[in-house]
Amino acid sequence: MDGFAQTPTPLAPSPAGNDGGTKTRLRNGEEYKKSLRDGRNVWTGGIQVDDVTQNPVLGPGISLLAETFDAQFDPSLMDTTTFVDEHGERISRSWQVPRVPEDFPARRRMIEYTTIKTAGSFGRPPDLAPLIAVGLLARKPIFAKSDDPADFAGNIERYIEHGRRNNIIAAEVLADPQADRSAGSSASAGLLRVVSREKDGVRLRGAKSVGSIAAQADEIIFSNLTRPDFPPEACVWGAIPVATEGLKLVCRESVSHPGADPFDHPLASRGEESDQLIIFDDVFVPNDRLFNVGDPELLKLYGPVTVWVHWHILTRLSVKADLFVGIGQLVLDVLGTANIPQVRAYLAELICYAQTLKAFVLAAERLATPSENGVLTPDVNMLTAGRLHSIEHYPRIIHTVQELCGQGLVMRFQKADFEHPDIGPLLDQLLPGRNMSARDKNRLMNFIWDLTTGSHAGRTELFENVNATPANFLRERLYREYPRERIMTIARDLAGV
Repeated sequence: MDGFAQTPTPLAPSPAGNDGGTKTRLRNGEEYKKSLRDGRNVWTGGIQVDDVTQNPVLGPGISLLAETFDAQFDPSLMDTTTFVDEHGERISRSWQVPRVPEDFPARRRMIEYTTIKTAGSFGRPPDLAPLIAVGLLARKPIFAKSDDPADFAGNIERYIEHGRRNNIIAAEVLADPQADRSAGSSASAGLLRVVSREKDGVRLRGAKSVGSIAAQADEIIFSNLTRPDFPPEACVWGAIPVATEGLKLVCRESVSHPGADPFDHPLASRGEESDQLIIFDDVFVPNDRLFNVGDPELLKLYGPVTVWVHWHILTRLSVKADLFVGIGQLVLDVLGTANIPQVRAYLAELICYAQTLKAFVLAAERLATPSENGVLTPDVNMLTAGRLHSIEHYPRIIHTVQELCGQGLVMRFQKADFEHPDIGPLLDQLLPGRNMSARDKNRLMNFIWDLTTGSHAGRTELFENVNATPANFLRERLYREYPRERIMTIARDLAGV
């Protein structure tokens, strides 16, 4: 599909009783699923997937995402997941551009919804990648200075409108394939680059890695990060549909438990955010889908563009931290350990972590400043410090939740055990919790296993670290970006030097 030729979501009245017949640009879950049956080239386990919505690896996660589309029509969730724009049309809140301080808490409610919906296990939920487009829009005046015939600044505006009118899910991919990085190696063979510039666009070859949710999304927003040895042909930034000719997506091994009984795996049975290696095999990208070609200075804007994404990530981690507090208190109540000071201290540690992340989020919003064209920008230093705090403490927080559970995470049993006529009654008799049956206590422990300990949780913990950027890089970013001149002057005056 070239450019923005995709048919926009037709205007339709909102469901009766919601908001008086306001026209929408929304899709429901079935419409989202139907859009994924577009001939995309996806592989998993060495087999090419005919229909991603029916695939046992990808399908359960797609069904979970489909529920977020249906939520747009739920009267109790409509204002959380959608808003009425300046044209009087109801659109997904994923594509809301923050212009005034009140937009942050409104947009944050959407993040809270998608985080709870996935128990925080989707690091790149549907409402994240649109914030790349928001970041591009905020820096549009800089892109407008380019004299490239592709009209990067205009493309940014058009892409935002495309996302709003079509209620799309996009995946954002940045990482290069992991290969030999030693001097003189051939690792650059996988670097995404322009192999030819044509009248109507560019042709790309190479690959991007960790394409989270890409096979389950409508589109991919791709870019490279600059580095000292970067060739000009690798300075590229754009967006394309997943079904673009020449694009191949190879899924990593599944870490969830599709088809498992929800009793045994309450979270992992619901599917996962799948990650893909995205191979560009002479992929053509039309001019109106490009935000940069050949300009290393524009590519350096990736950091400023992703400030809103980092706000989303930190908000999601804050909501997930609150979830850990809720789980921890449930465990204390069920095991009857709330009267033990040392155990309460564990819960206090969870509370402190959650409150600290929340403080960073609120401070980043409170200190927000408008960009040159009026997009409200969260404070980058608060976000960087908050992200650093989150990834440094996350493994300890997971361990703390496990400590609260004690042997409960080790001694879990399956639904088949409880339903067996011989051993089931014994389990019911021997393993009850305080004011909770043995079966419900076991199911709680199964959920905590999925969230903190199993393969599904292991992937999430690794992703949080990679997604947030390694701690040393965040420390370096804080050192480079934190304003110190004013306080240094005060320190000099106080010291009398």
